[in-house]
Amino acid sequence: MQDNEKQTFDLGLFVGDLALDEDGSSDDISLEGLQEELEECKNVEEVANILSKGTKLREYTKGVENNVRQVELDSIQDYITESDNLVLLHDQIRDCDIILSQMETILSGFQSEIGSISSEIKSLQEKSMDMGLKLKNRKGAESKLAKFVEDIIVPPRMVDIVIDGEVNDEYLRTLELLSRKLKFIEVDSMVKGSKALKDIQPELERLRQKVVAKVVIVCLLSLIENYNDLKVFEFITQKFNALRKPKTNIQILQQSVLLKYKYVILFLKEHGKEIYTEVRAAYVDTMNKVLSVHFRAYIQALEKLQLDIATATDLIGVETRSTGFLLRGREPLKYRSAVFALGERINILKEIDQPALIPHIAEANSVKYPYEVLFRSLHKLLMDTATSEYLFCDNFFGEESIFHEIFAGPFQVIDEHFNTILPNYYDAIGLMLMIRIIHQHQLIMFRRRIPCLDSYLDKVNISLWPRFKMVFDMHLNSLRNANIKALWEDDVHPHYVMRRYAEFTASLVHLNVEYGDGQLDLNLERLRMAVDDLLVKLAKAVVKPKLQTVFLINNYDMTIAILKEAGTGGGKLQEHFEELLKSNIGVYVEELLLEHFGDLIRFVKTNASEDTSTGAGKPSVADADPLVKDFANRWKAAIELMHKDVITSFSNFLCGMEILKAALTQLLLYYTRLSESVKKIPGGSALNKDLVSISSILYEIKKYSRTF
Repeated sequence: MQDNEKQTFDLGLFVGDLALDEDGSSDDISLEGLQEELEECKNVEEVANILSKGTKLREYTKGVENNVRQVELDSIQDYITESDNLVLLHDQIRDCDIILSQMETILSGFQSEIGSISSEIKSLQEKSMDMGLKLKNRKGAESKLAKFVEDIIVPPRMVDIVIDGEVNDEYLRTLELLSRKLKFIEVDSMVKGSKALKDIQPELERLRQKVVAKVVIVCLLSLIENYNDLKVFEFITQKFNALRKPKTNIQILQQSVLLKYKYVILFLKEHGKEIYTEVRAAYVDTMNKVLSVHFRAYIQALEKLQLDIATATDLIGVETRSTGFLLRGREPLKYRSAVFALGERINILKEIDQPALIPHIAEANSVKYPYEVLFRSLHKLLMDTATSEYLFCDNFFGEESIFHEIFAGPFQVIDEHFNTILPNYYDAIGLMLMIRIIHQHQLIMFRRRIPCLDSYLDKVNISLWPRFKMVFDMHLNSLRNANIKALWEDDVHPHYVMRRYAEFTASLVHLNVEYGDGQLDLNLERLRMAVDDLLVKLAKAVVKPKLQTVFLINNYDMTIAILKEAGTGGGKLQEHFEELLKSNIGVYVEELLLEHFGDLIRFVKTNASEDTSTGAGKPSVADADPLVKDFANRWKAAIELMHKDVITSFSNFLCGMEILKAALTQLLLYYTRLSESVKKIPGGSALNKDLVSISSILYEIKKYSRTF
């Protein structure tokens, strides 16, 4: 504590000890900030000692001045003591200065010599760069000159191969080299002006002529087979002639033999255009004839397998006795029914990409096919052959136009066959199947990215539609102009004309499901209107009105059942016949009930709506009594008769049961209204004992419902 008290000081006392009054200018001195400066210097050891000990500044200053004076005297004494050494040091410094001056002179000489060497190095560098540039230019010139010499000279080996060599792989490589040399002298304008070309060009031209020479012996080709000196034209033409040999696989021969000599064709195309034209014409002529013969033979074989489905008289509205159905008894029943029903013929669209038929196998098995099967097989063969030939021509000749020249013959053969078949073809379903087959074939060729058959398939499609329209109109006119007397059969079951119509329509609807052809839908609507008129006329030929209704119901029910087999595509047509069926069922139910409960129904309809509490016309017990007793006596027997009538009248058992159910339900409604009317008659309670309970009638209805 005492030490701490000693280290503290009173600034006021310390300042008060200063004789500030002695200085006349003390009035101008400002002590502002002195406290802060003393606080900052508090950590300085000297200042801290002075402040802690309370030493006066003047005394401390004098002490410091004395110390400095003493140090100065000591320093002078030391200098005097070391004066000899300083003199020696001075001499040494002077000697060093002389030596350094000499070194400077030597280094200056070195600097001048180095500058001279630098100039020489720079000169050498420039010469080196100049020599490097010259070397680079000479190498570039050497490279171009070497390439020029290599491209323009004709080695002796090349001459020997072109003139005397056989046409083989080495010959083809030599042709490629010769072609490059010929292109070189034709393309580069600088080469044309060179003196070297004047020496070598005649030799190159003679070689070119040698390659494409000796082509004037075209007429002797058929007599000469092993004449090796005929060179390119004769060699390639002989390869083409191999295509004419019987049982030759053209595709294998093209891929394994002809494609190896692809460059020969390219050489002729570039350097022997006249010969190339003849070679091209020879190939076109060969393939045109070969393919025409192949397709003609295939078509003739297919014609033996053809099964005729329909004739000009096989129409919907023509009576059976006047058609050829009875005369074609040797045909299987399934094919005779195929005139109007699609059946298994739809499978041809599922087998669209299957291999073509092999005629001799089918003939050996005694199998015959509808024409659309043969049509698909013929066009499948055409697509595969055309695809192969198109790709080969594009690869071998480098041009697509040659394909159409080659296939002009095959197209003509197929057109002749088609023009023979089509005018005598009356199978509308077969025609629609062929239209769908053509559409599928177009998609196949599109997926293959092969456009060569586009125009042909469009032409076939365009020719099929008018024929289909004509045959369809024949069916339509057969319905419009039908002979009612000839068609009439004393039977209320479904008429064969209506069955034909339903099967025919369902077939076309099925074939139109995925295509949505609006024109076909319009034609089917026209056919529906015609058959509606015909069916009504046939129904009027029936004497009894109830049987007319039965006839209509049976035909409508059968038509709906067949249309349902076509799927959702028959929506509008099916809805139309369902509405007709519903309305005719309502008519039949009323007629059936009137037949067995006529008096009851007339009483209910006459009196049930009248106000029984008003005057004249009010029914009496005498009016209702016979009706109630009659119903109670024979209602079960009447229902049984109705049941037998329905069972014998309707071909479709389920439809008949639905009609019976509707009739019994309507009977229950009539009887309920009769019971309500009786209750409103004064004294009607006397008839309650004869009224049949509603529960009894319901029980009887349920009993028949169990057989549904």
